[in-house]
Amino acid sequence: MPRVIEPVQPLRQARRVLGIDPGYDRCGFAVLSCSGQGRSVELLASGTLRTSRADALPQRLHALGRALEQVIAQWRPDEMAVEPLYFNRNVKTVIEVSQARGVILERAAAAGVHVAEYTPTVVKSQLTGHGQALKTQVAFMVCRLTGVKQGAKLDDEMDAIAIALCHSMRMSIPMLVARR
Repeated sequence: MPRVIEPVQPLRQARRVLGIDPGYDRCGFAVLSCSGQGRSVELLASGTLRTSRADALPQRLHALGRALEQVIAQWRPDEMAVEPLYFNRNVKTVIEVSQARGVILERAAAAGVHVAEYTPTVVKSQLTGHGQALKTQVAFMVCRLTGVKQGAKLDDEMDAIAIALCHSMRMSIPMLVARR
């Protein structure tokens, strides 16, 4: 009788990654299907979640949370990749975006979605090979890797796609290390 050798790690089916570029006015999102340990990606959806400038911040945060719940319910991501905050000269904006980011993290936790965080430098380095790459260079690689047409998406949306791509490329690293 032939002997069956079990793989070190079971082969993973396609995983869905939700990339988020946090914001309370416009929040970019992207959903990727990743297979082959992150080597093959397909952009399933992307867009921006917008809130009304006429509403007060608490209502905007609630609207953002509800919209994100709908995205999570529709696409059922396995993992979420989010950009952490970076310092800005406008303290009010940093505080409001950090509150939006809190809503995003809470909704991920409520849905049981694992969250990974990547700084802009890490995303740029992963996609272009240079941590100080220009936005245009990152956008070029996003278009190249996903087939999106140059200039077809808003910056928030492109950033969300880039964050999701970064995570899809990096998610195979622990598996490769475990095989050694």
